[in-house]
Amino acid sequence: MGNNFPLESNQKLLSLISALLEVENSSMETKLTKICVLLKKENKTYDWVGFYFSNHDTKTLHLKAFAGSPTDHNTIPFGKGICGQVAVSNKNFVVDDVSSQENYIACDINVKSEIVVPILVNQTNIGQIDIDSNTINAFNQKDVLLLEQVNNLVGNYILSNNISINIT
Repeated sequence: MGNNFPLESNQKLLSLISALLEVENSSMETKLTKICVLLKKENKTYDWVGFYFSNHDTKTLHLKAFAGSPTDHNTIPFGKGICGQVAVSNKNFVVDDVSSQENYIACDINVKSEIVVPILVNQTNIGQIDIDSNTINAFNQKDVLLLEQVNNLVGNYILSNNISINIT
């Protein structure tokens, strides 16, 4: 399954995301929320899309923007669940079937697969995009590549505009 869009569609999507980031008089959280909404709308297997950001002092991730059902998991300790594991490993994590994962935090009983891709700025994991799907085996390499590109746009925007994400 996964990202069924041709490369041209991904380029259009990335152009839209770039444009969303450049909107003036819009908070970073609003921009991130609009990116989540766009990604969820454009891919039928993306049932929940969210951005978590890292607090390295407390070793926790904090949800800053999402599209989909509300979650109780606004703060996740490093190492816990898929997101927490990515916070430690700094590596992409694709889970084809969440029921096969011991260290998994269930946000919704309907979720069958998950993908988490870190946002790296100057080799530091500042956060991640987390996507849940109610479809088993929902993600493939095209999704990984798309989300890496999305995170590159977000990370470069944060870096070049010297943006500090308020994590409380």
